[in-house]
Amino acid sequence: MDDDLPRPRGDAASLLAKEDLSPYSQDELTERIALLEAEIARIKAHHDKAAAHRSAADALFGSPKS
Repeated sequence: MDDDLPRPRGDAASLLAKEDLSPYSQDELTERIALLEAEIARIKAHHDKAAAHRSAADALFGSPKS
């Protein structure tokens, strides 16, 4: 399934992790943290929704064989 393949290394999270944070003020860093925490919550909610969908499909059609 394509969803199980790793994302390319150039994705947004990888680019953010490489960014130099030294130009940012403390206020800008605090704002950035809040935005990233909100994004983490959004991703977790989507992950939970996808897991529930997958679980329902597995229950209906059976688990895929490895």
